[in-house]
Amino acid sequence: MDATFEDLASHCLSLLKIAPIDQRILIAVSGIPGSGKTTLGNAVLEKVNHKWNQVYNNSSRIAAFVPMDGFHLTRAELQAMPNSVEAFARRGAPFTFDPNGLLALIRRLREPISVDSRPIYAPSFDHAVKDPVQNDIKILPSDRILIIEGNYLHLTDKPWDSIACLMDELWFVRVERDIARQRIIHRHLQAGLASSETDAAKRADENDLPNGDYIIAHSLKPHRIIISIQDDNFA
Repeated sequence: MDATFEDLASHCLSLLKIAPIDQRILIAVSGIPGSGKTTLGNAVLEKVNHKWNQVYNNSSRIAAFVPMDGFHLTRAELQAMPNSVEAFARRGAPFTFDPNGLLALIRRLREPISVDSRPIYAPSFDHAVKDPVQNDIKILPSDRILIIEGNYLHLTDKPWDSIACLMDELWFVRVERDIARQRIIHRHLQAGLASSETDAAKRADENDLPNGDYIIAHSLKPHRIIISIQDDNFA
């Protein structure tokens, strides 16, 4: 898989070479839950910055990673929904996110960069408290390549489609459903979201995998499809 990461990193830098000097390159990495998009995004990010540092012999970064997890609705917002029980049970489905907040961030990242540009801050997600942390990810004006990762970045639904249209490229990580299911079960057990493998499997089958089916049925055609490897660490 390392060769794939190298190829994708080189491709990102080639896009940067032909981009206007005041613009960023935005890559949206999507896939069903358990596909390995977070692992891929971070690996490509590391390769891009490493290649950049080799060329210019410095330790500065040219790329940053922005997950959409920070745009989960808070537990308080879920509790305020008419059917809060369903909202908590389906947390992770499209309606439990704030796409308008994400769209506002992407629009800011699309603004021209100048000597007067200031850092832009994005929210992260604290899995310990199970809520977003505002202004936790710092995006520097010098971050010209942004790997933006999340389940729903390619959706045709409004307003998600506006997010996809602002990207330079859409990358989709493809995985076999059974492999994704096993990864999700393992993840739920490791994160303490389920007390047994049976509970973890129930959560996967009733929430994560239906979300994945929705992604496949309602996503734009990607520029690139990356095949996920059968590796428990690639999730």
